[in-house]
Amino acid sequence: MSAPISFIWDGEAMMPSTQFHARNADREFVVGERYVLVEEKQRSTKTHNHEFAVLHEAWANLPERYADEAWAQSPEHLRKYALIRSGFCDSQTYACGSHAEAMRWAANLRPLDEFSLVVVRGPVVIRYTAKSQSRKAMDAVEFQASKTAVLEFISSLLDVAPAELAKATGMAA
Repeated sequence: MSAPISFIWDGEAMMPSTQFHARNADREFVVGERYVLVEEKQRSTKTHNHEFAVLHEAWANLPERYADEAWAQSPEHLRKYALIRSGFCDSQTYACGSHAEAMRWAANLRPLDEFSLVVVRGPVVIRYTAKSQSRKAMDAVEFQASKTAVLEFISSLLDVAPAELAKATGMAA
């Protein structure tokens, strides 16, 4: 399917919700064919905005001991670092001939993405990049799992309970 089609249940059938969606359904589907409909839970704008508000508040209140950390430069750096540390990331592994070669590789990889985490382990370089939390990349369930993991990780940096961190902005989740 090229784009999602919005439907409304009328008590008997799923009907395209607008003429626009009806035209898209006519292009995508064949009359008389059987299709399986799966509900895709949409995450709310409220929960999305809540995560970013909490991240900004947490970043503004990071302890001084983190001031020189690369991941503490901005709320976005902090979010991506927390995603990586919470396992919501992709990784690439580069096997090098020696530790010195791995260090050279790491130095070249770091500038490619200011948000990535590059780790050297002996003759191996591992580059971690945070997964996107965009609506297209994460459904509601995965987003909520990543949001929870990020807030738990950040609350551990601040030495506060996750619930207290979540309440810090005065916004409801």
